Amino acid sequence: MQAAILTKQIDLDAIKTKIAERMDAACFSAWISPLTIKISDNQLVFAAPNQFTADYVGATYSNILNDVAAEYGLNATVYVENMHSVRRENANDNNTQTYTAPMAEKSDDNFDAFIASEENAFILSACKKVASKAATFSPLFIYGPAGCGKTLLANSINAAARGRTVMMSGAAFVSEFARALQNKTIFAFKDYCRNVDTFILDDVQVLAGKRATCEEFLQLLVDLRGAGKQIILTANAAPSNLTGFDHRAQSLFASGLVADVAAPNRAVRCEMFRRAGVDAGLADTLAGRVMSNGHIISGIVTKIKAYGEIMGEKINASIAEKILSDSLQKSKSPILIVKSMCEKLGVSYDAVCGNGRARALVLARQMMMVVLKNVTTLSLSEIGSYVGGRDHATVMYGIDRIEKIQDSDLVMASQIAQMIEEYK
Repeated sequence: MQAAILTKQIDLDAIKTKIAERMDAACFSAWISPLTIKISDNQLVFAAPNQFTADYVGATYSNILNDVAAEYGLNATVYVENMHSVRRENANDNNTQTYTAPMAEKSDDNFDAFIASEENAFILSACKKVASKAATFSPLFIYGPAGCGKTLLANSINAAARGRTVMMSGAAFVSEFARALQNKTIFAFKDYCRNVDTFILDDVQVLAGKRATCEEFLQLLVDLRGAGKQIILTANAAPSNLTGFDHRAQSLFASGLVADVAAPNRAVRCEMFRRAGVDAGLADTLAGRVMSNGHIISGIVTKIKAYGEIMGEKINASIAEKILSDSLQKSKSPILIVKSMCEKLGVSYDAVCGNGRARALVLARQMMMVVLKNVTTLSLSEIGSYVGGRDHATVMYGIDRIEKIQDSDLVMASQIAQMIEEYK
């Protein structure tokens, strides 16, 4: 009786408002708003639909809930709502939530489609072992420049992995999380992502700067790892070089196996053209005049096939020069080389030419200096002008520093050697 009187005296909506004022709006909408709130025996009770939600809310927001409850002379309690309790005629009843994933075409990619250079033999082997469950690296973090084959490897794991697999792009995760919030099916969405054997997220860098989405994703990773599930992530840069993520996120991404995918070298590019039916001589010529980007090469292959089918002519060097004039590199100017390296190293051209002194940015800038020194006849002062107007002494110091680091950093040495080969 006393509890009933107290409930009438206290406006539960006002309590929610007070809590909302102390939290990020997206986090409140995702975690607190869907909960049922009531008062029982001097307790401000927050009823969660499952144990995961109760544990997360209790661990993350207990201070806020207790502070607000104390203002009314109550203690805050979070518990799991009885699934067999009387159903409420309420459209937001979390016990009846359902999440319908958008239809996605199943890729027919497989590991045979990935042409592995010597640099990529390790990551290809790791992906095969993960797919067959011969080994567990959770998360397996795959990174590299656009067009190097990250998505192809992720699709191949998705096709070959045993058990239930969910694969989403970073953009899809952001939009589906927002849709679940709007439709009040957030708990069903959480269950959908967690009830898997393998979870794959392609292009994790898309989550950068999206605070609520990133928090939800990090908690998902923690829960999946705790349950012994396999996680595969892809990105355009190594965890320590991803911008827009805090140290906690970067360390979690790097807590499993981190491996880079090298962009297609000349031999791989040549093999890609040969597999498309291009003569060996022409394939070698084209391989030397295209960027190390699998997307661009796929577009060239499509154009060659389309021309052959439509015109009924066999592609030779003269025809290739004519129909591929927009794709073949005519000359490699220093500024184009720098912009290409920016993409490979996961930094922006504006940042390289700016005054930023972040460690990852400075390192990338100095690596570019080394490459320019080896593939051009530019003086040190001229090299400095292409990376933001650095003077002769700064370029000399940067080149000397990178050449020393390469002796012990084999990954960096491989990256630089690969870029030098490409831009010669």
